[in-house]
Amino acid sequence: MVENQYIDIFNQYRSKIDSKSAAGMNNLREKALEAFKKQGFPTKKLEDYLYLDVSAEFMPDFGLNLNRVPFQGNPYIAFRCEIPNMTTNLYFVLNDLFHEQHKPQVNYPKGVFVGSLTQFAEQQPEICNKYYGQIADLDNNGIIAFNTMFAQDGFVIYVPKGVVVEEPIQLINILKSEFNYLVNRRVLIIAEDDAQVKLLVCDHTVDESQFLVTQVTEIYAGKNAIVDYYDLEENSDKVTRLTNTFVLQEQTSNVLVNNITLNTGVSRNNYNVKLNGEHAEAYVCGMVIADRKQYVDNFAFLDHAKPHCTSTQLFKYVLQDEAKGVFCGRILVEKDAQKTMAYQSNNNLCISPDARMYAKPQLEIYADDVKCSHGLTTGQLDEEALFYLRSRGIGYDAAKLMLMQAFTAGVLEHVRIPRLRERLQDLVEKRFRGEDARCGNCMVCK
Repeated sequence: MVENQYIDIFNQYRSKIDSKSAAGMNNLREKALEAFKKQGFPTKKLEDYLYLDVSAEFMPDFGLNLNRVPFQGNPYIAFRCEIPNMTTNLYFVLNDLFHEQHKPQVNYPKGVFVGSLTQFAEQQPEICNKYYGQIADLDNNGIIAFNTMFAQDGFVIYVPKGVVVEEPIQLINILKSEFNYLVNRRVLIIAEDDAQVKLLVCDHTVDESQFLVTQVTEIYAGKNAIVDYYDLEENSDKVTRLTNTFVLQEQTSNVLVNNITLNTGVSRNNYNVKLNGEHAEAYVCGMVIADRKQYVDNFAFLDHAKPHCTSTQLFKYVLQDEAKGVFCGRILVEKDAQKTMAYQSNNNLCISPDARMYAKPQLEIYADDVKCSHGLTTGQLDEEALFYLRSRGIGYDAAKLMLMQAFTAGVLEHVRIPRLRERLQDLVEKRFRGEDARCGNCMVCK
């Protein structure tokens, strides 16, 4: 079993893993190890993983940076990712190591922390222990247990009560290695009561090595808090990315999670959102553009635990060549969650005859005074609309591009940073044209 080799590595290097991390992260490793031994990696025998053999992704020999050898050079010079006319506070995670050197000196409001998870765990252990690993369900997912065993660093945003961080924060994850590499990342966002923050995460691959990434993100939104989390995938075809995002919302909080997949090899994204306070609002959106033999799998579970909450799920796929897309969306309305409003929509375009889409919307409702709906469409471009555009003198390729852009517009409308929305529209157009979808100002010095 592939799990055994990683258990052996963990046991052999446990002291080194702990010594290069912080107590706040080390405290959960033993629990994670036991959970991983019990579960292992998800298999196709599980209904939620029917189309992805996770164990097979871990079979190749990958390197691990257990010594946390730092990245040589200054990524702020070597890698530029600028969105015109949008100011962001920029940070880097290089493989799975936060780049402490050269980070920006930002005068955040008092009490705000942005930076290394290890450093945060050392400086504010009580807050870290209160939140780190508390909603990431490692007892029911072997990937989360695996990540908790091996992750030694990560990225954290802590915004105390009543504080508003005006400028968006941007995190660039860079995958760089001369050999096959396994990366384990953590992201922790804590927005206490009445706090506000926006985070844009951009994934980029520098080298042509094979990468396997596990990432666990935990988002806490206190009473009246507002959190935006944007996740932009621009990886190479040699990247397998397995992410789990957990959100816990309190009363009248508002959380937006928006994933845009422009390029990847294999991508599996799990979203687990619990609306745990009355009048909470959640938006979970995703857009996928895939071609060649790329595989993108999104799973979204929204749990309405309290009355008067609202949620929206919107996922759209555009698949070409032999690309495969999977979507499973589930809404749970618990017994006492009266006056719930929950909406789910999944729309898919299979541009090529060999493209495949597998979708499964689900509603599980135990309250009787609710408004819930789900919708699913899968098909090809509208031939009548295509004919109409061509009859107006528009060429076939241009007409096809216009229809695909119009199809994806709904997801981009949920981007609440206007300049970012405009930039994403440009990137989507480039992707549909078959061009490199990287941001125009990105420059990598290898």
